[in-house]
Amino acid sequence: MGDEANEKINALGVQIGVSSTGTRDDYISLTDIARYKSDEPKMVIQNWMRNRNTIEFLGVWEGLHNHDFKGIEFDAFRKEAGLNSFTMTPTKWISATNAKGVKVKRGHGGGTYAHVDIAFEFASWISPEFKLYIIKDYQRLKSDENSRLSLEWNEKRLFTKINYRIHTDAVKENLAPNIKGKGGKFVYATEADVLNVALFGRTAKQWRDENPDKPGNLRDGATLHQLIVLANLESMNAQLIKEGRSRQERAEYLNAMAREQLSALADNPTVKALEGGEAGGAA
Repeated sequence: MGDEANEKINALGVQIGVSSTGTRDDYISLTDIARYKSDEPKMVIQNWMRNRNTIEFLGVWEGLHNHDFKGIEFDAFRKEAGLNSFTMTPTKWISATNAKGVKVKRGHGGGTYAHVDIAFEFASWISPEFKLYIIKDYQRLKSDENSRLSLEWNEKRLFTKINYRIHTDAVKENLAPNIKGKGGKFVYATEADVLNVALFGRTAKQWRDENPDKPGNLRDGATLHQLIVLANLESMNAQLIKEGRSRQERAEYLNAMAREQLSALADNPTVKALEGGEAGGAA
């Protein structure tokens, strides 16, 4: 859970931890939810996991989402669930079945966490009313995250537009000092497409032909990863133009640069949290 941001939601005065990935695959603290019912949250969770319906629900969830789930071990637990002698803990469940829907988090703010699907099921067992308050504040959290993501995207888009001025100045001063009118515009458009092909794998016209009904342009649909890389490509291309590099040489260099930077950003926890791990791709 190292790439997840620690958030908090509030339900009926209870602070509940959320390990947010920026996607719909967040994990919510069962330990905090259990505190609504008892000062012994571990016992509450264990009692819930002893229930046959709980084991069956967890097994179905894992079967849908986890290819590495150990079905044989699950079947053994399902047969024993509900008996007076049956005991179950999160650690035992994870260790025996290779479950991914429940996680045990160590250290500060630790405890038992579960995927939102499972956490809401647990909350229903605690209190249907409490579950509704949890869902309401969780939806508020996701709305706030989406707003932050939108703001971050707009800031990056503005930055690339400002940075593009550096790029066009380099074209103006080095590639088309004596070209005026339509010829000059063609040079600018061609250089813009050097960047487009390097990053997106297509020219602006090709994108328009492929998406006749979409508003805006190719770059308006860029991800955060792509906008960050685009700003870097603009600066680099401006420098390469000043050095007198050929268009073919620059195109190859910029494409390699785009691939390398997109790969680096795909592993960056901060960017992944903002964008949910979506990395985009260069041609």
